[in-house]
Amino acid sequence: MQNKLLQWEILGMIFIIIVGSLFHFVFEWLFSWPPIGAITAVNESVWEHLKLPYWPLVIFSLIEYKFIKEKANNIIIAKSLAAIISIATILIVFYSYTAILGTELLIIDILSFYFGVIIGQVVSYKILTLNELPRWISIMSWIIILGFGLSLIIFTYLPPHLPIFQDPESGLYGILHYI
Repeated sequence: MQNKLLQWEILGMIFIIIVGSLFHFVFEWLFSWPPIGAITAVNESVWEHLKLPYWPLVIFSLIEYKFIKEKANNIIIAKSLAAIISIATILIVFYSYTAILGTELLIIDILSFYFGVIIGQVVSYKILTLNELPRWISIMSWIIILGFGLSLIIFTYLPPHLPIFQDPESGLYGILHYI
């Protein structure tokens, strides 16, 4: 049973990395179609890059659920923590290395995405194999995963004028300058 869960989490790593990498370009490939911007990066801001692990993880989790629901515990907790860890890794690595170097390096950005996804999926596996955790943790996990997804969508269309939301190439915010 645990071997099957491990296989699913490894498959998840691969799926999230591939689909997340594609999500970097899909908005542009689809001629800046506003609805797809809800789940794909619409510019080069740090905020938009947080969609790259989040939405593929959500998509994969919905697929995975059908196959692991009878074999795993704490599914929403595991997936919520995977999302938090992936996103936190990207943010911590990005702001740490740019503070030290004073510049952005694409290779570090890409590696932080990969590393965040891998660590997130490892933690997900560990949580899935634990005994059932208290219900209130699942409820909090639902709030976190849904709240963050909603904030990714809202701040794509109505971004605050803060550096995390600003496209460093154009100086603009969010999707509205495409519409």
